[in-house]
Amino acid sequence: MNKQILRQAQELQARLARAQEELGKATVVGTAGGGVVKITMTGHQKVQKVEIAPDVVEARDGEMLQDLVMAAVNDAMEKSQQLAQSRLGAITGGLKIPGLM
Repeated sequence: MNKQILRQAQELQARLARAQEELGKATVVGTAGGGVVKITMTGHQKVQKVEIAPDVVEARDGEMLQDLVMAAVNDAMEKSQQLAQSRLGAITGGLKIPGLM
């Protein structure tokens, strides 16, 4: 195999590994209900923190709270996916590589 192609592949692999590591450290915040429920998630889509405003809990409307948490998780998930696509897409030139996005 051509040494230049092999070197380029190794460089790409190293850049992707660094980007994956950075995604694990990066966070996004999804919100619902005007910010009464906030979900903090990493770029690897791991939930780190759930914040619920006290007045929502005091309302004792379990169904509404469930809906707000679900909406906030979905918002955080979408933002996390967009973050991953922007960071990894810049490296891969928009190629969809299985397991990366």
